[in-house]
Amino acid sequence: MLETSKTSADQTGAPTGSSPADNSEESREPLAAEGAEIPSLLDEDETPKKRWYVVHTYSGYENKVKANLEKRIETMEKEDKIFRVVVPTEEEMEIKDGKRKITKRKVFPGYVLVEMLMSDDSWYVVRNTPGVTGFVGSGSKPIPLQPAEVRSILRQMGVDEPRPKVAYAVGESVRVTAGPFEGFVGVIREIHPDKGKLRVFVSMFGRDTPIELDFGQVEKL
Repeated sequence: MLETSKTSADQTGAPTGSSPADNSEESREPLAAEGAEIPSLLDEDETPKKRWYVVHTYSGYENKVKANLEKRIETMEKEDKIFRVVVPTEEEMEIKDGKRKITKRKVFPGYVLVEMLMSDDSWYVVRNTPGVTGFVGSGSKPIPLQPAEVRSILRQMGVDEPRPKVAYAVGESVRVTAGPFEGFVGVIREIHPDKGKLRVFVSMFGRDTPIELDFGQVEKL
């Protein structure tokens, strides 16, 4: 849904191609007036339910939007209608100079997820948060994420172990930098990203010998 929804978000927010630098008094489109009626947010006789919605933001402003929105929720006393604000990220393990480093990568750059009861006033609080360009949806009506989509995103953020970043390829030559085979040069035959390990063939006594190494025990030639 998120990959194809940018156009829809642009229909409810800033024009396509806007950037943080365009966020000036002259170029920014008028925000909704406080107390203004927001048409067709809910179907007739529909009762608001707690759902997750996707908000489109200026790229690179996701964390700032999260902080600004959480502050607005508190100051405008909307904790009973807007519950959680999430910037989807995942942890990635990178091997650099033989050292493991855990970094966070945005899964959907330019988007923030908001768990809320959709109503005129809660829409107003979110939509008029600095950095927000619109809700993802059809026309002026925000469309909530499906429960399975939300579970998948939240699981991707916190339940799984950090996913190793594979910087090697089968057939590539590497030098062993740690362990009993330090200094040996070999060729990668197998890669196991889930374990963070490589199977490398090194030459010993004129024969190719397979050894298993961690990503952090080798370096590219």
